[in-house]
Amino acid sequence: MKKWLMGAAALAVLISCKEEEKKQTSMAMTYPQTKKVDTVDVYHGVEVADPYRWLEDDRSEETEAWVKDQNKTTQDFLSKISYREEIKKRLTELWNYEKVSAPFIEGAYAYFYKNDGLQNQYVIYRYLKDSDPETAEVFLDPNTFSEKGTTSLGGTSFTKDGSLFAYSISEGGSDWRKVIVLDVNSMKQIGDTIVDVKFSGTSWKGNDGFFYSSYDKPEGSELSAMTDQHKLYYHKMGTPQSEDKVIFGGTPDQKYRYVGGGVTEDQKYLVISGSTSTNGGKMLMKELNTANAPLVAVVDNFDTNTYLLHNQGTQLWLVTDDKAPNKRIVTTDFSNPVQETWKDVIPETEHVLSPSTAGGYLFTEYMVDAVSQVKQYNYDGSFVREVKLPGIGNVGGFGAKEKEKTLYYSFTNYTTPGSIYLYNIKEGTSKLYRKPDIKFDSEDFESKQIFYASKDGTKIPMIISYKKGIVLDGKNPTILYGYGGFNISLNPGFSETQAAWMDLGGVYAVANLRGGGEYGKKWHDAGTKMQKQNVFDDFIAAGEWLKDNKYTDTKHLAIQGGSNGGLLVGATMTQRPDLAGVAFPAVGVLDMLRYNKFTSGAGWAYDYGTAEDNPEMFEYLKGYSPLHNIKEGVPYPATLVTTGDHDDRVVPAHSFKFAAELQSKQTGKAPTLIRIETDAGHGAGKSTEQQIQERTDIYAFGLYNMGYEQLPVVKSQVKM
Repeated sequence: MKKWLMGAAALAVLISCKEEEKKQTSMAMTYPQTKKVDTVDVYHGVEVADPYRWLEDDRSEETEAWVKDQNKTTQDFLSKISYREEIKKRLTELWNYEKVSAPFIEGAYAYFYKNDGLQNQYVIYRYLKDSDPETAEVFLDPNTFSEKGTTSLGGTSFTKDGSLFAYSISEGGSDWRKVIVLDVNSMKQIGDTIVDVKFSGTSWKGNDGFFYSSYDKPEGSELSAMTDQHKLYYHKMGTPQSEDKVIFGGTPDQKYRYVGGGVTEDQKYLVISGSTSTNGGKMLMKELNTANAPLVAVVDNFDTNTYLLHNQGTQLWLVTDDKAPNKRIVTTDFSNPVQETWKDVIPETEHVLSPSTAGGYLFTEYMVDAVSQVKQYNYDGSFVREVKLPGIGNVGGFGAKEKEKTLYYSFTNYTTPGSIYLYNIKEGTSKLYRKPDIKFDSEDFESKQIFYASKDGTKIPMIISYKKGIVLDGKNPTILYGYGGFNISLNPGFSETQAAWMDLGGVYAVANLRGGGEYGKKWHDAGTKMQKQNVFDDFIAAGEWLKDNKYTDTKHLAIQGGSNGGLLVGATMTQRPDLAGVAFPAVGVLDMLRYNKFTSGAGWAYDYGTAEDNPEMFEYLKGYSPLHNIKEGVPYPATLVTTGDHDDRVVPAHSFKFAAELQSKQTGKAPTLIRIETDAGHGAGKSTEQQIQERTDIYAFGLYNMGYEQLPVVKSQVKM
């Protein structure tokens, strides 16, 4: 197996005290001029200036010119970093290995995804399910969708018999999708392309048609205008999209910002979810084989989260956090599925539950301090076994159709590239199915989990990964990553970019902050609305712990996060500009007074609240909103803001206005730059080329501003 190694001498060069004694080369910064306009909003009698409001117009020539000027300034700066191309070379070498998914059966074929190494998008292959996988042929190649590889494949779904295949595409990273249907035998498109689909899968009803969700096309810019009335549609094959029927949503008496619909495996029921925000929602069901069947409410409120896990005839298995913040599995009958009839199958435990089904069994994955534990049960809740995992880390999979006898699952952690295992469902045995041949030796690296105290004494877990033999001299280049919101958990997983950072001698630390889902709904709620400051305090305490324990110091610490994590970085650097030497807010929610005015932002109010709610909520939001807390006369960290011009989830205006404000008020010599990726959105679907170049620029910017004038020569060698 090939292994990519750094010699001890080279590592010493990178982190030596001598390097710290060198003066960083000064790059005089002259920023593009950003005009200010007299725009003022009034919230509860308080005037708030918004001088860069004009940057919200993503269709204006002025905004386009500003983007070009900013990108030129950023690229001029980065191009002068002598080792930028060397970082790109190393990232490319590490990224360049074959990546293959587990196979899955649809009709007569087995399908899998594969990337040869540096392909911009994964390719779908197939082979006859009883034949040799080596006979696999290309089924669908998204690399042919666009010249630059920036049109990506989204969701996919097959009819139950596997004869028809629906797939969605995203152009330039936008959340707006198109849906295309293929006949899997002739490979010809069937029917028209369905357009203007957003936040949706496709779920087939027999071979006749499928359900999908979308919003009405907004007035104004489709990339920034508000979209807050989601609807579930049914498209009947052979008819134009204009005749698609609204199945749920779109009524004037109730606004649903997020609606979804899916058909059960036995094709008996349509299951509908309807939510006004990213947390809590109704659950309804409808018989598909009964004419004019009514919608039956399983949950008719927005207070909890409930979904259908499995059904056998009319018996239903539901997953819910009703009266169970860490979730439980209950059973009921479709004839009377209301909450009063629910009976526990798998009661709530102290750990957060994420269940699945496969081959006639329930599989329960639990997060134990952000690390996976899996147990197998019968449908009646009787315990079968705990699944022995390959190590301490994160698993994915453990799902298969009802009649399958085996399933595939993945295992990974921060120092272990993802491997796929084949699991015998009845016997409970695992065997390695595929291990990647990557130029990275896990034995040279290690991760450890620690717990530290936040400002209020709450214990917060953090996993720290690095090359073995690291010297705790307080000067290691370190990235501290966090998210802390929307009930999303940061579980350990391998990343080529993180591996490259560690191979450069860097420390990579991930803090599991409140607001996430690592410890259930209570942990999530502890980082929402007027408790949001807990998240920032948790992150700040993580940075202080790393410094107190000699992993790094202020100069060599970079803080990083994306989306809600971009808010985290923005709030942290404005509250504690002395915490870190470098900041990387990516696609961030940075204007907390206006986030709900764009696309689907109003649906985030469960986590944030809105400035319109009441005077107290307005003052709280204004008190931490990154855009509104940049002050004159403060030396902020070296900052590289990143966003995409097609980001219609967290619109780039957040990043534009934040960067302009920071440039106008930055005191000191640390650069404040913004990197705006063209033909890219919030993150999903980025081409391999885009990902490598973006990470190259981030690492080059970070290391340069930590004081490194050169990189060591890294030698690679092959071991037998």
